[in-house]
Amino acid sequence: MKRDGWKIWGNAASRRMFVQLVDEHDGSLMDSEAAALRDTSGTEDFCIAALPVGDWNRDLTPWPAPPVFGKQPFGEDAPKTLTFLLNEALPAIGEAYPAEERTIALCGYSLAGLFALWAACRTDRFSGAVAGSPSVWYPGWTDWAASHPFRAPLCYLSLGGREEKTRNPVMAAVGGAIREQYRLLAEQGVRCRLDWNPGNHFVDSDRRMARGMAWMLEEWKRAENQA
Repeated sequence: MKRDGWKIWGNAASRRMFVQLVDEHDGSLMDSEAAALRDTSGTEDFCIAALPVGDWNRDLTPWPAPPVFGKQPFGEDAPKTLTFLLNEALPAIGEAYPAEERTIALCGYSLAGLFALWAACRTDRFSGAVAGSPSVWYPGWTDWAASHPFRAPLCYLSLGGREEKTRNPVMAAVGGAIREQYRLLAEQGVRCRLDWNPGNHFVDSDRRMARGMAWMLEEWKRAENQA
């Protein structure tokens, strides 16, 4: 996990923050993602803190797994990444951009979405998770999720309609896995939404993430009005 390079989009003083782990491609789309979130939600009262990931396959995965495409295997440094987030990144962001009683959702696309789901089972620090096309096909994930309760009250899931239509047998399991993920969350009483998007994994990731964040903002507002 990179120790520097994080950037803020939106209103840095907002009490509603989205912490998103990004690779180089995701990072290049943050301007359009923030704009899409403003358009979709109709508000500018949010901030997105984008944190760059150094080794995508290692830093975001909780246990080793063989390569699914290419030759690079997956690692087991998710616990180190979570420790860095809780002990270094969030305190540093809070010090640089202070706000009282800030509500934070952990967000990510693809493997970063899987990490957001995993982290929300390991800590109650986050008020929600936005997992865009999360890699719930990951070997062993569904069994692990079934035995580790989700510790955030809200979760947004999405998947492209064509993602499960692949010849790769591991990744073809993603459709069934995300349906099972949604079922597990609902069974646990987590307020959850699952959206299906047109296209494959690589279509409009910025807009997909913005829709999830807009849903989260609406849920936070609803909860505040009911309090």
